[in-house]
Amino acid sequence: MRIKGLQVGPIATNCYIVEDETAKRAAIIDPGEDAGAILAAVTRDDPDMQVACILLTHGHYDHTSAIPDLREALPDVPVFIHRADFVDKDPRLFTLPPDLPNVHFYDEGDKVKVGSLLIEVVLHTPGHSAGSVVLKVDDVLFTGDTLFHGSCGRTDFPDGDYGQ
Repeated sequence: MRIKGLQVGPIATNCYIVEDETAKRAAIIDPGEDAGAILAAVTRDDPDMQVACILLTHGHYDHTSAIPDLREALPDVPVFIHRADFVDKDPRLFTLPPDLPNVHFYDEGDKVKVGSLLIEVVLHTPGHSAGSVVLKVDDVLFTGDTLFHGSCGRTDFPDGDYGQ
C-alpha cells in the first residue's frame, strides 16, 4: 500500500490517494479541489495506476469540489458518501449536485475494495456534519474534519452538533 497526501484548494484541505501498487488500483479520498493535480499524483509513480473510487469523509465543498472535474476525466468511477451528507443539504456548504451519477452511500461497518485493499467505514462521526465518517485501511485512519490537531472540526455549521 502506498499513500500520497496533497493539500488542495484555498484552505489546504487534505486529500489522499491510497494505492494498491500490485493491482494498480487507487482510491481518492476527499478531493477538495484541483482535479489536475490529483490526477497527476495518481499516475506520478506509476502511469498505469487507475482510480477505482472516490471516497468522502463528509460532504462539505472543501472536500468535494474536484468531483465534477474528476467525473469528466473518470466518468464511471463511483463516489462513496454517507447519505446524511448528500440529500437536502445547504448548497453553500454541500455543493455536490443531487443528480450526480454513480453515487453509493456507505455507513459504519461498510467496506470498499480497492485492488487487494479493504477500506472500511469504521465510525460514523456526526458532529462536524451529519454524515461525517472515519475510514480505515490497514492501520491508517482517515478522519476528514472529525479530528484536528488538538481539537475537532467546527460544529457551528448547519448540521453540526458539538454534542454528537
